[in-house]
Amino acid sequence: MTDVLTNSTDLTDLYPTRGTSEVLTPRRDPVVWGPVGPDLEPYERDGFLAEPDLLTDAEVAVYKQELDRLIADPAVRGDERAIIEPKSGSVRSVFEVHRISEVFARLVRDERVVGRAREILGSDVYVHQSRINVKPGFGASGFYWHSDFETWHAEDGLPRMRTVSVSIALTENHDTNGGLMIMPGSHRTFLGCAGATPKDNYKRSLQMQDAGTPSDEALTSLADAHGIRLFTGRAGSATWFDCNAMHGSGDNITPYPRSNVFIVFNSVENAAVEPFAAPVRRPEFIGARDFTPVR
Repeated sequence: MTDVLTNSTDLTDLYPTRGTSEVLTPRRDPVVWGPVGPDLEPYERDGFLAEPDLLTDAEVAVYKQELDRLIADPAVRGDERAIIEPKSGSVRSVFEVHRISEVFARLVRDERVVGRAREILGSDVYVHQSRINVKPGFGASGFYWHSDFETWHAEDGLPRMRTVSVSIALTENHDTNGGLMIMPGSHRTFLGCAGATPKDNYKRSLQMQDAGTPSDEALTSLADAHGIRLFTGRAGSATWFDCNAMHGSGDNITPYPRSNVFIVFNSVENAAVEPFAAPVRRPEFIGARDFTPVR
């Protein structure tokens, strides 16, 4: 296990946030840290890459069965890694699934997954965060607009934009059941948000984002400049997206669940330091402090 932390006060903060006002900072890091071949040109340009057929139907069935097993397990539901919907009382997310499930651990190590992460980040990678998102039908709440990097920088201490996420659909993504929305090109500007980070902010933010939320004016400006892309696709499709892409998803009021497994890979050369704009670190099941490369 690799666990080496640096005080963030020893580093130049390239992306200030959580101050008295919103601040726009041009991106100071590459988007793709290695060669940009034709397959990564859309990712470089837009900040995301869709793979319509990452998993086969048979593979999807295995992972969906494991998701169902985990959310039905009383021990998992009672664990702090399980996030519960405030209204319905149903499981919303389960974090650190690659540690509590060997099935999902194998998915993390799958070369189609970790290999793509290494290609984008130009180095060995470790898992900064993993989770399953359940989002059942009939009222599961969405995730408000945000940049993941804003939170990971402010509260987890990731210094640079050298992190990539992949959302792998385990149910069909319709245009009506709360799908992922991204603003193409928004990854090239960092929006530092206004307002200090409350202690133990994660307990609220995992159910409803508050600190680190952009203003309506900033979101309107970004949407006007970049537009909004909604992702649909079969179970087994995947969306790779940059850590600084502005994204969110709506509520799911349809009868059809939208479940996915979400894996965040960070470069081993970008290991977390102390938080840049928070009084304490978030728990390790949300922001890893084990920087061991995925093998």
